[in-house]
Amino acid sequence: MKLMDGRTTRSVDRSAVRKYGIKGLVLMENAGRGIAEAVKMELAHSAGKSRRVTIITGKGNNGGDGFVAARHLKNSGVDVTVLALARLDEMKGDALVNARSWVKMGGTVFTVLTEAELKKRSAFLTHSSVIVDAIFGTGLKAPVRGISARAIESINSSRKKVVAIDIPSGIDATTGAILGSAVRADLTVTMAAPKLGLYLYPGRSYSGRVEVVDIGCPRELVEDDRIRWNLITEDYLKRVLRSRKADSHKGSHGHLLVVAGSFGMTGAAYMSAMGAMRIGAGIVTVAVPESLQIALEEKSVETMSIGLPETPAGTLGPLSFGKIKEALKGKSALVIGPGFKPSEDIYKLMEMVVKEVRVPLLMDGGALSSLEGRASILGKSRCPVVITPHPGEAGKLLGLSPLAIQADRIASAERLAKATGAAVVLKGAGTVVAAHEEVFINPTGNPALSTAGTGDVLAGVIGGLLAQGYSTLDSAVSGAYIHGLAADILREKGRDKGMIATDLLPVIPDILNSVMAPSKEA
Repeated sequence: MKLMDGRTTRSVDRSAVRKYGIKGLVLMENAGRGIAEAVKMELAHSAGKSRRVTIITGKGNNGGDGFVAARHLKNSGVDVTVLALARLDEMKGDALVNARSWVKMGGTVFTVLTEAELKKRSAFLTHSSVIVDAIFGTGLKAPVRGISARAIESINSSRKKVVAIDIPSGIDATTGAILGSAVRADLTVTMAAPKLGLYLYPGRSYSGRVEVVDIGCPRELVEDDRIRWNLITEDYLKRVLRSRKADSHKGSHGHLLVVAGSFGMTGAAYMSAMGAMRIGAGIVTVAVPESLQIALEEKSVETMSIGLPETPAGTLGPLSFGKIKEALKGKSALVIGPGFKPSEDIYKLMEMVVKEVRVPLLMDGGALSSLEGRASILGKSRCPVVITPHPGEAGKLLGLSPLAIQADRIASAERLAKATGAAVVLKGAGTVVAAHEEVFINPTGNPALSTAGTGDVLAGVIGGLLAQGYSTLDSAVSGAYIHGLAADILREKGRDKGMIATDLLPVIPDILNSVMAPSKEA
C-alpha cells in the first residue's frame, strides 16, 4: 500500500481536480461522508446511549471535512456541535462552502478564539461520546500555538474517544514528528491513502487505529509508481512467498552460512541460525571461532557447525577468511556479524568478504560497527547486500548521532542505501527498509522486541529468505514484517511481558502457514 507525505497528498488532490475534472467539493463531500460513517461506528461501540459528538474545526480543508461530517451525522440523528477555532469569514473555497451549508441547515457552531471561550464551551467536550479533531491536516509545518494548542490540550484531557481527520493535528505528515503538541487519537480516518506520519514514531503512537477512506481519487494517482513510500502488508507476503513443491528436498531450499559469535556471545550465532531454519532455509551451517564450536554444538541440533581460525583475543579476523571462503562452496547466502565485537581485525575481514563473496550477503551487528566511517566499502561488493543496522550502527556508518538518525528515519535509511548500494533494514519502532529508491515502513512489532537477541533472529530470518533465492528487497521486507508480526501474535496471546528472543522462533512457521497457500502440485 502506498504512503504519502503532505506534498504528495496535495499533488494527488490537485491532479484529481485539474486532470480528471473531479470537483474539490466532491472530494470533500466523500471525505466527510466517510468520516461520519466511522464516527457512527465509534458511537455504536461506545458505552452508554449518548449520541453526542463535538467536532473541533480549523480554517482549512481539514475543517471543511469536519463540517461535511457534521452535516451527515446530524442527518443521521446524531447530536452534533461544531467548535470553530476560526471565524467563518477566515475560511476559503470548498471549506467555506461547507461551513455555510452547516449554518444554513441550522447546525450548531460556536466560534472559539480565546482560552476563555474554549473554557466556556468545555461542557460540550465533557458530555460528548466522541470528539472529532478537524483542526489541522497534512499541510502543517510550524509548531502549534495559541488557541489551537489549547484546544488540543482540551481534547487530550477529555478522556473521550477521539477521531482524527486525515492525521492527528500537530503531527508532521512526513516525519511523524510532534509540532509543539498533538492530538492523541483513538482512530484516524485518513483520505485516499495513509500518510507517512501515521506510521513513523512518535506520530504512530498518537494515531490509534488507521482507516482509509476512498474519496474518489483515480486509482492510478494513489498507486503511482513514482510514490516511493510503501506500507508493508500481508498482501506483499502472499504475492512474494512461494509454496514448496511436493518433490522438494532440503537442497531445494537453500544452504545458508552464518558466520557469527564471539566469547560470551555464542547465543547470537544460535539465534540467527534458528531464525533461518524457522523461515524455511533447507540447511544452515554456523561458523564460529574454533574455541566456541563445542558450546555451539551443545545449543543446536538442527544446524551444522564449523570452527574458524581465531586471533589470540578469541575473535575472527583476516586469518579466518580462508576457511570462510572454503565453507562458502555450495552455499546460497551468507549472514555475517551477529555477536561480533567490532575491531580492526573484523574490519579487515569485512573488506575481504565484500571484495570476494559472490552469494547474497547480509551484514549485521559488530560487522557493521567495524565499518564506522568506512561504509563506502560496501559499494565495492560483487554480490547483493542487505544490512540491518539499529540507529546506533546506522549513525556510525553515516557519521551521525543515533538521535539524528531517529529524527528522520526515512531520510537516514535512504541516505545509507545510497551510500552503500545495499538494501537497508533500519531497525527500531517502525522498521524502515530502503532499497532501489523505494522505502517500505513496517507496521508490525511492539515493545516486546526491545530485548537482547531479537535482532539476531531478524538477521537469520532475512538470511534464510536470501538463501531460498528471494531478492534482497523481498527478503528484507518480508523478513521485517514476519519478525514483527511474531511479536504481535505473542502480545495478542498475552505472552509479550518478559518475552525473550527465542520465543519468536516457534511463531514464525505459524505465520508462514497462514500466509502461504498450499502447493497445488501433487
